[in-house]
Amino acid sequence: MRPYLSDWHLAFRRFSSVKSRLKSHFQFGIYQSQLLTINPAEDSWSKRYATMPEKIQDDAVKDDPVSNMLVDSFGRLHTYLRISLTERCNLRCQYCMPAEGVELTPSPLVMSQSEIIRVANLFVSSGVNKIRLTGGEPSIRKDIEEICSQLSNLKGLKTLAMTTNGLALTRKLPNLKDCGLNLLNISLDTLVPAKFEFMTRRKGHERVMESIYRAVDLGYNPVKVNCVVMRGFNDDEICDFVELTKDKPINVRFIEFMPFDGNVWNVKKLVSYAEMLDIVGKRFTGLQRINDHPTETAKNFTIDGHHGTVSFITSMTNHFCSGCNRLRLLADGNLKVCLFGPSEVSLRDPIRNGADDNELRQIISAAVKRKKASHAGMFDIAKTPNRPMIHIGG
Repeated sequence: MRPYLSDWHLAFRRFSSVKSRLKSHFQFGIYQSQLLTINPAEDSWSKRYATMPEKIQDDAVKDDPVSNMLVDSFGRLHTYLRISLTERCNLRCQYCMPAEGVELTPSPLVMSQSEIIRVANLFVSSGVNKIRLTGGEPSIRKDIEEICSQLSNLKGLKTLAMTTNGLALTRKLPNLKDCGLNLLNISLDTLVPAKFEFMTRRKGHERVMESIYRAVDLGYNPVKVNCVVMRGFNDDEICDFVELTKDKPINVRFIEFMPFDGNVWNVKKLVSYAEMLDIVGKRFTGLQRINDHPTETAKNFTIDGHHGTVSFITSMTNHFCSGCNRLRLLADGNLKVCLFGPSEVSLRDPIRNGADDNELRQIISAAVKRKKASHAGMFDIAKTPNRPMIHIGG
């Protein structure tokens, strides 16, 4: 092993034995509201910025031209579809893929371009106005530009986004922008190249940074940077990430570490929203909450003197299920109505068996109606069988 990686390697192996001051707050059976109480300072921050609106306002239903297919039994409108284009990836991130790897869906069983467009058109014609392309790594799919071009031309679609690791993005991004890609999230969990190589099991930190700045130059505003925060690995870089927002239209999104099959989730690795907010609030003045839409997944903030913004994705300690408007189409054609739920239904198989659009709508509607009010607590999620994130799509 290279000498410069040895310290990080040993530190990561000791992740699960970190003696965290959070330990007493994360015992089985505690209420999630307790998870927001770390110390008096953090408690005041978390109470001030604790939750999103608990439900969509009644008039939102009247104002949204969404078919009944996209409304669940709790009245939530699903206008946001995430499509995983592939399970393949050019990185091997430790929180996404088990060390032993995963069995990938055989290529013939992955949704074809025409199948993706057909399903997407069905959703958009029923009221979906935002589609996000995910993976795996979506940019490595050979027909990515054609897919973007066809999706962006769907009548009624307002936003075509992509979440990418940025490794192969720089040279492709100008064409993707021309093909209608108008929103971009780039995943980056460390600003230290050696830590990047350890976490992803690959080189490429400079290429990711180049993609971020290339996106800024091309006019993406904001360029969203997703950062999964893990205790003992990158929690010491939170303020360094915030500095990225000083002079550029970058939105850094700090994500609580979430459990998926094979990523060896441990509550001691979790850095809570309250703790992250306290770290940022103590270092930067003028931290101000933005008035977010009820369906917004992130808690968004401006900082005095910063061109960009910072956000927190709080799935573990302060979930946003009441405003959830998202559905997921996996690369193998399964529809997943909740990221943390094991329930899935295939759309690929009915399509290949000759189902017409009305039959597909019935399948989709039934799945949406079965969506639960909220996902389980973090400890129950950790014990519930689910797919690795590489299968679900980031």
